[in-house]
Amino acid sequence: MVNPWLAMASGTDPAERTRDVRRAHEAFLTEGAVSPAVRPVVAESWRRSADARVTQECKAPIDLADDALDTYRADHPLARVMPLFRELLGTIAYDGAHLLAVCDEQGRLLWVEGHAGVRNRAEGMNFVAGARWDERHAGTNAPGTALTVDHAVQIFATEHFNRSVQPWTCAAAPLHDPHTGRLLGAVDITGGDHLAAPHSLALVQATARAAEAQLAAELPRTRTPRISLTALGRDEALLVVDGRRLRLGRRHSEIMVLLAGHPEGLSGDRLTLELYGPRADDRSPVTLRAELSRLRRLVGPLLGSRPYRLCTPVRTDLADAAEALASGDAYTALRAYTGPLLPLSEAPGVCRMRRVLEDGLRRAVLSHGDPELLRRWGQTPWGEDDLEVAEALLTTLPAHAPGRVAPAARVRRLRELYGLPGGAPHQGGHADGAPLHQGGHADGAARHQGSHADGAARHQGSHDHGATWQGGGHRDATSAQRGRA
Repeated sequence: MVNPWLAMASGTDPAERTRDVRRAHEAFLTEGAVSPAVRPVVAESWRRSADARVTQECKAPIDLADDALDTYRADHPLARVMPLFRELLGTIAYDGAHLLAVCDEQGRLLWVEGHAGVRNRAEGMNFVAGARWDERHAGTNAPGTALTVDHAVQIFATEHFNRSVQPWTCAAAPLHDPHTGRLLGAVDITGGDHLAAPHSLALVQATARAAEAQLAAELPRTRTPRISLTALGRDEALLVVDGRRLRLGRRHSEIMVLLAGHPEGLSGDRLTLELYGPRADDRSPVTLRAELSRLRRLVGPLLGSRPYRLCTPVRTDLADAAEALASGDAYTALRAYTGPLLPLSEAPGVCRMRRVLEDGLRRAVLSHGDPELLRRWGQTPWGEDDLEVAEALLTTLPAHAPGRVAPAARVRRLRELYGLPGGAPHQGGHADGAPLHQGGHADGAARHQGSHADGAARHQGSHDHGATWQGGGHRDATSAQRGRA
């Protein structure tokens, strides 16, 4: 089987491949259809680029410059492995035909190094330190696409969405924090058509793995242990303490999430209420003390008492997403949001935290009006049945925009599923003559996020005895949707 992340199979004529993909690119821009000759990873990237309205001759915007750039990259974790990048890729970077580039998790180029003549050519398309090369700003390209799909990838010549970038070929691999799993950025080599050979992809992948290994071997800069808690999209949270991974049981996951969300600590009564709510009885405090005793045997001095609290700061993926959302960066928040918080938990405190984050993120996606955000939300398990988001995406796309067919079909399917009249909304916000309502749907139907026609709650393709998905789902989709139609 041909590696889908490689640009060309062995023995392929680069000139012929360039012509084939160029014709497919032109057809996509004029007709919206993608030829089978285009790799799926590239086809999906073209659709994302079109949804983000990337133009054919655009230049990547400069996000950071001068002192701000120097300060930012000096503090970035990848600064610590730049000597390794230069050691492994330095010969390629200065051979007169290639560039070494390293970007952060948002696609901002932090370092672009290589022969001065090649760098001067690249400056013409703003492939420079401080520029934003994520797909939303620069279209299909190796570092931007590698970040989006979280996988090493080659992008060959005319596979680039932006015509001004099509003289180049590149290969990039993402890097992650080995202690937390957080995406840190990507390492890239950019040059001519010969980079489409398999060795370039293998080289950047090996370089990324070597950098992650070096980061994993580093000692903490302070005596404070590095602790992270991952609980989004997981039924059982993952606690990482200085690289030691501990998978927590469901009740311990709930306790850790609640204590991480209340750094000031919680009294026994308050923690009991947050965990059991109306289900609390005379046995609940005794049960809670037993759970805390077992948890303390697992995490040791991390767990304090009077009040119950975490004695060392714990970084959570929930906080990462919430902070990005609070700062107005919906793109970073959506990237950090890998699913509802402890989806099967019925603990009232966890349900409230889950609902606040998911509702806030959903509102940000809708209010932002960016087709890329709307498309990403609609492709998730918790957003694929969200009719309001599907309709919002459709209304942002021009009548003949590439990629409009699939959203229109989804709107028709969902409206039929929920027993609502009309089909896909026309340009300007009408569904076959019926008005589209901000924040709601025709006939007063409640919003559909995460709901199913049979009323069962969605959880990553599974069900939990009809348990409610607190992040906006309905307890009974039959009454909430069909009964109101």
